[in-house]
Amino acid sequence: MAIFPTVFLPLLLLTSVLHCATADSDDLVTELLSLQSQSKSGIIHLDDRLISRFLTSAKPPRPYSLLIFFDAEQFHSKPELHLQDLYTQYSLVSSSFIANNDVSAASSLFFCAIEFKESQKSFSLFGVNSLPHIRLVGPNVKNLQDSEVMDQGDFSRMAESMSEFVESRTKLNVGPIHRPPTVSKNQIAFLVVIVLIWVRFFIKNVATKDTILHDWRVWLLGAVFVYFFSVSGGMFNIIRKMPLFLVDRNDPSKLVFFHQGSGMQLGGEGFAVGFLYTTVGLLLGVVTHVLVRVNNRSAQQVVMGVALVVSFWAVKKVVSLDNWKTGYGVHAFWPTSWR
Repeated sequence: MAIFPTVFLPLLLLTSVLHCATADSDDLVTELLSLQSQSKSGIIHLDDRLISRFLTSAKPPRPYSLLIFFDAEQFHSKPELHLQDLYTQYSLVSSSFIANNDVSAASSLFFCAIEFKESQKSFSLFGVNSLPHIRLVGPNVKNLQDSEVMDQGDFSRMAESMSEFVESRTKLNVGPIHRPPTVSKNQIAFLVVIVLIWVRFFIKNVATKDTILHDWRVWLLGAVFVYFFSVSGGMFNIIRKMPLFLVDRNDPSKLVFFHQGSGMQLGGEGFAVGFLYTTVGLLLGVVTHVLVRVNNRSAQQVVMGVALVVSFWAVKKVVSLDNWKTGYGVHAFWPTSWR
């Protein structure tokens, strides 16, 4: 009987330690599930304290992986980073993963986000010095800087490429991405009712040729708008989500509407050039369609002279702006005999 403490006491101590470690891991998973349930998209908002609790203090192997989106609110105004758009896509991956998997699979991977101002220490622990940035911290990672980084190419197709990254690294199935409908059922029903009411009056007006589409002024304004939208780079601004202006870095009280360099065009300078082009186009239309109907020769000459001067000034401004942005000189060619 004396041999019992000598043989079985270490075994009991080891069993007790393993039981405590398992209990602590279960508590961490339970706490993560609780934090996850507090978010509509399932993204857990981390800070320095929670990073310490779930990663640095929790020794590997951990029963879970954390996918962390690094964010900085002060950079949301920089359109070239697309932080808010990427976070929206990241939220779709998170909510879709939770919806497509059972509790056992969903409790092995948690989607998290961390903000720079709140958690600068954690940014340093991960060695994050540029955004956008997403890291996957696996169960066996000891040094946080050794965690896997999502490449810039994995942001190319937004939620779908993020999902592929998760599936390739964790061997978990994210499943189809559940995107919210653009128009709700109530909105569709409301639009159908409005259209049905409007169609009755529209058919009646078409029969009497008394609709907005029969007004030549509407077509004229529409043509001018399409022309302005085309020459001002409006589609470029929409696709690239270019801001109308920027704040001057040297003097925050000043606004910058014209950016030097051919790699970037602000919305303000596009609209300015579009206004100049539209002015020239309207003057050309007046000269070719209106002025020819005027019988007063003196009036024709005055209007023609004003149109030429204004058009010359507008084109000169556009050329000067192009020279300033690109650094290339565009000038008129004068014959040698004129010099």
